[in-house]
Amino acid sequence: MKYNLFELRMEKDYNTQKTPLILKEYGRNVQKLVEYIATLSSKEERTRYAHTLISLMKQLNPSVREHNDNAQRIWDHLFLMSDFNLDIDSPYPIPERSILHKKPKSMTYRVGEVTYKHYGRNIEILITKAAKITEPEEKQQAMSFIFKLMKSFYASWNKETVDDITIANQLRELSKGQLSIDLQAMRSEAHSHGERGDREHHKDRNRNNNNNNSRKKNKDRKRK
Repeated sequence: MKYNLFELRMEKDYNTQKTPLILKEYGRNVQKLVEYIATLSSKEERTRYAHTLISLMKQLNPSVREHNDNAQRIWDHLFLMSDFNLDIDSPYPIPERSILHKKPKSMTYRVGEVTYKHYGRNIEILITKAAKITEPEEKQQAMSFIFKLMKSFYASWNKETVDDITIANQLRELSKGQLSIDLQAMRSEAHSHGERGDREHHKDRNRNNNNNNSRKKNKDRKRK
């Protein structure tokens, strides 16, 4: 039998002529398997095939496979593709049809203006938490960290050198007087750390030089 080109085109199976997919991420073959499982007469057989299909769906959706706490979601997808008509023994309850039209909860946002926009709200949150710390040494470490962070943010925004007193005053202002950093103590600590680092650097350099000299002497002895 001969067909002309027009007739051959008309016989092709186009996706637009097929039933729309419920969940496109799984593809049409998975949709067909779900429909086939629903036609099986034995509940035990439907359940066995459903578990096998769930394993396949996990392979097609790695994000669910990697997070065990989302295992129920893939079973919900299975029931959704069956139009909630799949009678099987599932490890999770069949979801309500109303979830299709359920709107997500609206997120709450913090209200109020940020005092210094170049620092952002997260700095204010850190300051609030630091003000609640009761252990003196831990509180001092938190203030020092926030101070350095504020200084880097200020420099990125202003592109100019800022003095430590300005940052310390703004830290005190944002904490409502609860955080008062000792600039002299912080500088002394930074200076002592720097000197300690220099000493360690010189020790390492001398140690390396001694090792190199020893290796050189050994090579000279072998040559003689």
